[in-house]
Amino acid sequence: MIDFRLDPELELIRDTARQFAGAELRPRDREHESARGVGASVRRAFREIGLAGVDWPASLGGADLGALARAVVQEELAAADAGAAIALDPLGSAFHALSQAGEAAALRAHAAPLLDRDGARAVLVWNDGAVAVRAGQATGVVPWVPADRVDVAVLLDTESIAVVDSSIEVASLRGAGLRAAGAAELRLTGAPIREFWVDRAAARRALARARLDAAALLLGVARAAAEFSRTYALSRVAFGRPIAHHQALAFLITDMAAAVDGTRLLVHEAAVRLDGGEDAIEACATAFAEAAEQAAFVTPNAVQILGGHGFMQDYPVEKWMREARVLSLGLGGVDAAREDAGCYALAREPLLDLVGERA
Repeated sequence: MIDFRLDPELELIRDTARQFAGAELRPRDREHESARGVGASVRRAFREIGLAGVDWPASLGGADLGALARAVVQEELAAADAGAAIALDPLGSAFHALSQAGEAAALRAHAAPLLDRDGARAVLVWNDGAVAVRAGQATGVVPWVPADRVDVAVLLDTESIAVVDSSIEVASLRGAGLRAAGAAELRLTGAPIREFWVDRAAARRALARARLDAAALLLGVARAAAEFSRTYALSRVAFGRPIAHHQALAFLITDMAAAVDGTRLLVHEAAVRLDGGEDAIEACATAFAEAAEQAAFVTPNAVQILGGHGFMQDYPVEKWMREARVLSLGLGGVDAAREDAGCYALAREPLLDLVGERA
């Protein structure tokens, strides 16, 4: 029989993250949305228990436990409040881009200084052409980033990684999902590029790890929505019995649970492959695409199970639906992830390379 349980160390990390999320994030989710961030006391508690740097190297004060440990923590935090999970992480997926491109030197130069500044944030920006990088400067407008404060912007595309840490302007936006993380338009006008790497392999690995981060957050959001709506359906009585006991709804609740469990297997598989040093670009793209698709199935159905209550802020399911939509749009979106996964599965090379060779 296949055993899908985590090892004891990861079980302890998961339980710690779940307890923290249940005590500090879930009860204050609307407060964090209104404040567009988490308080200093919550950030301090998060860092003190060691969750902030679960996959950071020891040089940054981290535990260096790898991608699977990070995915486990991200799921638990997102099941409480995905926006707060992003706000709590000062480096976010920018950490992966820096570590893949510049390794320890880049982390010392650009990541470590942020850890000494309370509330400092680095953001990873998927540059689909919105920002022009030339002559040592970056110019352009990124329509949305999940932050109200940006100290370091790491620009990632299919070929390169660039670091900008000055002349960054942010214009606050109202935001729909991930409100606890903040929301802003990012403007760069001749911003000096502190470091620039042209490294296709590193860029691909950085994108893969960023997609895995997003997939773990989507998994947590979908799990929370599925569990909450199931509990509601078991307590809500109609026609003399809980609505969960009506066949059509029972089948739907089962499908939602299966969607969450299936997504978790893909997320964990991708993380294990990363930790094993394997080429996990395809696995991470697949995990992200599946997490986005299943979250788009689970969260609206959770709202529907609650009926009219589902659209009210008295219940958290409308928040989870908003968060799932926003998380699915990043890093090129689901279509780009699906295309990358398919191309790597068929040829182990991205579609652009194949087209170039044929031309």
